[in-house]
Amino acid sequence: MALRLSTGIRNLLLGTSSFKTIMQNGVIRIFAGVQPASADDAEGASPLLEITVASGAFTPGTATNGLNFAAPAAGACAKAAGEVWSGVAAASGTAGWYRFYANDRTTGADTTHARFDGSVSTSGAQLNMSSTAITAGATTTIDSFAITLPAS
Repeated sequence: MALRLSTGIRNLLLGTSSFKTIMQNGVIRIFAGVQPASADDAEGASPLLEITVASGAFTPGTATNGLNFAAPAAGACAKAAGEVWSGVAAASGTAGWYRFYANDRTTGADTTHARFDGSVSTSGAQLNMSSTAITAGATTTIDSFAITLPAS
């Protein structure tokens, strides 16, 4: 599976906004099943868990516990070094894909808001985890995360 950008994030990137600014104080939701064909498509399922800073409660439109990226380097933006990205699972299942939402966390079918999707696996995915087995009530931590823009 590939990294999939929503129409909303592509339009913002082609305008005057940076990736780091667009996705500031965002949130990741991890889902079981197959990644949608487009980041504009509805999720199609409830998330297994939501990743925030230190598993804290997230309210769309506020900065509290939203995820941030470090300054870009070598064509990539990595998770902010001082943040612990984690979440307590709401349901059990096998992680298959994720959606990273901008701070407004707009869900459902949408072509105007910034978000992107990627696959989840133990290796070779956009989000690699030590295990894709998610257990309700257990905490999952994302130790490393980076988005790289290709040179060509």
